[in-house]
Amino acid sequence: MSKATKKGALSPAPHAADRHDLIRVHGARVNNLKDVSIEIPKRRLTVFTGVSGSGKSSLVFGTIAAESQRLINETYSAFVQGFMPTLARPEVDVLDGLTTAILVDQERLGANPRSTVGTVTDANAMLRILFSRLGKPHVGPPSAFAFNVPSVRAAGAITVERGNKTITKKETFNRLGGMCPRCEGMGNVNDIVLTQLYDDSKSLNEGALTIPGYSMDGWYGRIFRGCGFFDPDKPIRKYSKKELHDLLHKEPTKIKVDGINLTYAGLIPQIQKSFLSKDIDALQPHIRAFVERAMTFRTCPDCAGTRLAEPARSSRIKGINIADACAMQISDLAGWVRGLNEKSVAPLLAALLQTLDSFVEIGLGYLSLDRPSGTLSGGEAQRTRMIRHLGSSLTDVTYVFDEPTIGLHPHDVQRMNDLLLQLRDKGNTVLVVEHEPETIAIADHVVDIGPGAGSVGGTICYEGSVDGLRASKTITGRHLDDRTALKQTLRAPTGQLSIRGAKTHNLQGVDVDIPLGVLCVITGVAGSGKSSLVQGSIPATAGVVSVDQGAIRGSRRSNPATYTDLLEPIRKAFAKANNVKPALFSANSEGACPTCNGAGVIYTDLATMAGVATPCEDCEGKRFQPAVLKYKLGGRDISEVLAMSVAEAGTFFGAGKAHTPAAHAILVRLADVGLGYLSLGQPLTTLSGGERQRLKLATHMAEKGGVYVLDEPTTGLHLADVEQLLGLLDRLVDAGKSVIVIEHHQAVMARADWLIDLGPGAGHDGGRIVFEGTPADLVKARTTLTGKHLAAYVDDPPRRSRTR
Repeated sequence: MSKATKKGALSPAPHAADRHDLIRVHGARVNNLKDVSIEIPKRRLTVFTGVSGSGKSSLVFGTIAAESQRLINETYSAFVQGFMPTLARPEVDVLDGLTTAILVDQERLGANPRSTVGTVTDANAMLRILFSRLGKPHVGPPSAFAFNVPSVRAAGAITVERGNKTITKKETFNRLGGMCPRCEGMGNVNDIVLTQLYDDSKSLNEGALTIPGYSMDGWYGRIFRGCGFFDPDKPIRKYSKKELHDLLHKEPTKIKVDGINLTYAGLIPQIQKSFLSKDIDALQPHIRAFVERAMTFRTCPDCAGTRLAEPARSSRIKGINIADACAMQISDLAGWVRGLNEKSVAPLLAALLQTLDSFVEIGLGYLSLDRPSGTLSGGEAQRTRMIRHLGSSLTDVTYVFDEPTIGLHPHDVQRMNDLLLQLRDKGNTVLVVEHEPETIAIADHVVDIGPGAGSVGGTICYEGSVDGLRASKTITGRHLDDRTALKQTLRAPTGQLSIRGAKTHNLQGVDVDIPLGVLCVITGVAGSGKSSLVQGSIPATAGVVSVDQGAIRGSRRSNPATYTDLLEPIRKAFAKANNVKPALFSANSEGACPTCNGAGVIYTDLATMAGVATPCEDCEGKRFQPAVLKYKLGGRDISEVLAMSVAEAGTFFGAGKAHTPAAHAILVRLADVGLGYLSLGQPLTTLSGGERQRLKLATHMAEKGGVYVLDEPTTGLHLADVEQLLGLLDRLVDAGKSVIVIEHHQAVMARADWLIDLGPGAGHDGGRIVFEGTPADLVKARTTLTGKHLAAYVDDPPRRSRTR
């Protein structure tokens, strides 16, 4: 008996399940990773650091998260997998210990103009149910409050078979939707300026149409010439009323041209379908310019911009209709919902209140549910996605975040840190790609990838504790405690840009004079009105160059050379040197390899299994026909030039036989923003967030203007890259430009000549100027949130001083 008791007192052997406490990665080679092997602790907060383009996202998102998602998809049947995206296995030897991965990245929310903050978070759906139950007068089911559901009425005969009898009877069908019939749930109506569609002094064959893509040389020309509705050789101003109606307004009609069945539609229905049905911010720049020139938008007079039909707007709860509720600031809406004490819908109210409180907790209480989702910044979109996970009961999940502090004021960073720790403490594994020192500081484990970017990155430089990183000699370790001193010598303004009575969004009649000829930084907490002041109040004149946070778009065929228009002077230089057409030197045109169509690889679709991409055997991945590669410029063919880095190409086109001033000027701008390591032909889809931000900045630097407006240019930048950006901003100002920057980074604030701080809070608690003056005055006063954090930043003595 005593022996049994003694044996029972022994500590039990570790359970087999407790041994799986690590995520093991061996031999990862995704993008620029160089056979990376690493073990990551589970149920801990691990932060991945390194310069932009070092391979952080390739390891965390492209390897760990991608394989987790692929394995989960494979648990479904082949039938279900047919409706899901096919994911290839990452290029890695061994991946072990994975758990379900939930990705919260920087991708913008869908740019569908019908998508709002309420629709993407289900808050709108819960409000619709609430109003369908409690609203007075009662107007119908939840669909009666949905601005995306039109009202439908139908009547006709139906046939019912019962036993051996067939009965025909008349039936009517009604579905009440909430969509405003005038604007079709868009909130605004548009008018088309006909003079922007065509030159009525010309005929169609003479090129009368001025709509992008509507050329008489392609299919449109065949349709217009063969439809028979009008004379393509007659000037449009001489068209009869019927001909002009058919050209502009005719509904889609089946026609046959040269034996081919086609559909003809008037210009206006086609424009409405191809251009106006999409979010204007998601259109290509030249199409967006056309839409802004040819269309005039105004608030719908029937629904006053609420998108809702009259029945939906007539139903109220305590004097508030659903449009009023969606227009409220979310923090105010939460208070209104909290005041509804109705036991019949208690579970619904609890769920809705939890969602609204999550918005406030995560720092987005200043938004409203009717805010179009396409207008959210990358940081706001990322935090909006987090709403679903804050109250989740799931544990042992791997959460993967891509720079969650983007767009956050230093005051809000601590709140985000608390949320990350909250997820970890529930037993989850939290993997964070981050540059923010305050977030790196809370990590249980740090992985530093580098040492450089692109081809000189992709290796593990350090893993361990934060203190160990600080003591290491890696780039991140050396810059972790960087402090930028307040500028001692300030530039004198050469003029001013006056804004009077600004009331865009939450601005409360702001009057401010923005100094010109200096580096002026606009600060304030997220939602205080910074972007509204700068982008909504500064006139978009020819002298203003605006660089916003919008993501750059491009397919796998796009690369830095095509995005920056660098390929154009390169093609012309090759054509001139070899006396041939420039089109031969484009992989998307006549010079493309016919086997792979200029892609460099052959894609094989394997249905529900991941497709396979194999290098093209004919062009060996070079994308061009062999005949094209015989043409040389300075001893190099076009594929060799596209394989060069920016720095190497800058030397190549800067002097010698290949000297091309136009190309060299673009390359200098790319080098100025710190992209000298980037390959000219590297697909845009493989660039990191920081690399894309700087690529866009380099492109806008080519625009001629006296005033540069930059919206958070430090987004995605490593601490070392911020130093280079500050040098670029100083060079712009020293060259006689005026630079206005919306920014949260204290290093940028410290280097400013003039600061304008908005606040004191967000939403209706902001929208006012709380400080104007120099950084030194703001630090001395410490009267605002920004002032307190900037003072703490410059007063905190760094362990290794790197002040300027």
